[in-house]
Amino acid sequence: MTGISEGTVEANGLRFGYLAAGDTGPLALCLHGFPDSAWTWRHLLPELAEAGFRAVAPWLRGYAPTTVPDDGCYQTGMVARDASELHAALGGDGDAVLVGHDWGALAAYAAVHDTRDGQPLWRRTVTMAVPPPSAVAAGFLSYDQLRKSWYMFFFQNPLADMAVSMADMAFIDRLWADWSPGYDATEDLGHTKDALGDPANLAAAIGYYRATLGNVGVSTDPAVTALQTAASGPVPVPALYLHGETDGCMGVELAEAARPFLTAEGSALEVVEGAGHFLHLERPDVVNRLVLDFLQE
Repeated sequence: MTGISEGTVEANGLRFGYLAAGDTGPLALCLHGFPDSAWTWRHLLPELAEAGFRAVAPWLRGYAPTTVPDDGCYQTGMVARDASELHAALGGDGDAVLVGHDWGALAAYAAVHDTRDGQPLWRRTVTMAVPPPSAVAAGFLSYDQLRKSWYMFFFQNPLADMAVSMADMAFIDRLWADWSPGYDATEDLGHTKDALGDPANLAAAIGYYRATLGNVGVSTDPAVTALQTAASGPVPVPALYLHGETDGCMGVELAEAARPFLTAEGSALEVVEGAGHFLHLERPDVVNRLVLDFLQE
């Protein structure tokens, strides 16, 4: 795609594959979610570059072409530490900004608490589709949200990997159709299946859920426990939270539940009409403008 290049970088003991746009300016690190890939940011990266950022979207740990970690650690705090180490490896400074969708959003809530030499790494953050962890936990008190989140509990079953991989990963097709009704995800599904086609990569992606709900078959690292715990509190930097009106994964009622955590001056919350879970792909015209306006303040 015009203006987007591919590269690799070593950070936090892994080799990350990434997409990038722009050669100079503050770092804008964009983190994807599940089931997705770095290509989910193909609409935003060039616009960030045009606005003066060096925009980089890595594949998360375990998603090809990024390394599958030997230690099997997929807890949110470690994904956040990946973001911090990528900040250093990519030459980020105090003007760097962080954008996250789905699991990338959860990682961002933790990463913005990380510091270097006592100074914050990220000036602002934009998160999409998943509110802070405490808001998500409260959402599970709702039958409707529990029904939407059935797959998280299914992933605790050791046979889940096999079920997801069957019939050309039709399971993933179904999730996209349910989560973003009416959106043609053909291109995105191709990129996603490239990232998760190997059993080791698929097990890694499911490992994020196992690390969250049960730690079955995955490991945890106490070195990032404090960072992960901090993610459940108020966001310490100006934050923009975006949620799709027709999100079939995280109900739109959870958007308002994010508001109490957006306490830093300049923070905002927007519900995007006519968009589901993958709102940045469904309505890039609206989402990109909201993101750019916020990050340039």
